[in-house]
Amino acid sequence: MGHLGSATPPFEISKKKAEARLEAAQQRLLRLRLLLGGQIGEKKIGPPLCVVFEGWDASGKGGAIKRLVAPLDPRHVRVAQFAAPTYDEKRHHFLQRFWTVLPGWGGMAVLDRSWYGRVLVERVEGFATGEQWKRAYDEIVEFERTLTAEGMILIKFWMHVSDEEQLKRFESRRVDPLRQWKLTDEDWRNREKRGPYEAAVEEMIDRTDRPKARWHVIAGDDKPYARLAVVEQVCHVLESKLAKRGYDLTAF
Repeated sequence: MGHLGSATPPFEISKKKAEARLEAAQQRLLRLRLLLGGQIGEKKIGPPLCVVFEGWDASGKGGAIKRLVAPLDPRHVRVAQFAAPTYDEKRHHFLQRFWTVLPGWGGMAVLDRSWYGRVLVERVEGFATGEQWKRAYDEIVEFERTLTAEGMILIKFWMHVSDEEQLKRFESRRVDPLRQWKLTDEDWRNREKRGPYEAAVEEMIDRTDRPKARWHVIAGDDKPYARLAVVEQVCHVLESKLAKRGYDLTAF
């Protein structure tokens, strides 16, 4: 089954219970974010936090990001979205365009897609040469090693949905006037290449999952569960990393 596993959540949870747990997790996250920013606790800024989202089209990245940042003051978090690089961006190394949105100490950034485009869409669609995308694994690992060595807490999510659930969401978007803009011809074309994309995702996780830059695969067929799982995982990783750095979390 590989790294992706099943898109079905490991346990069933009602929408009401999921929302209650989500609200509790959001309050945990708010306290942790204020601690990182130096607004509470010892009033010293903590390490930068960067949360990266990758996943299938219509896998729930936007909904998960919305729930993740909802409890936070918008001045305390930056959300950045990345599409295809522009003509000018292509003139530089592929990692160059991501540096400007990375958080500094005391900061937090959430990335809707990222540098992994080089080994996913650019690989599958032929926008990068074989030499380029094969080299990119080591470049990405070293890039993330540099960031985490400097102190960054890096959390990476792959939002995983089944082929059947993705089709249902596509059809739902197609007939909804307020969500039709989310569905493009490119999305339909990508569905025809599910096999090559799955192979690319499996290799991406295999070659770039590291102790300080772990991948977390979220079973996304159930939206309430997926949103809850993302926020709880961010809280869990943050608490674990901060405890190892000597932070006293008992007061929070």
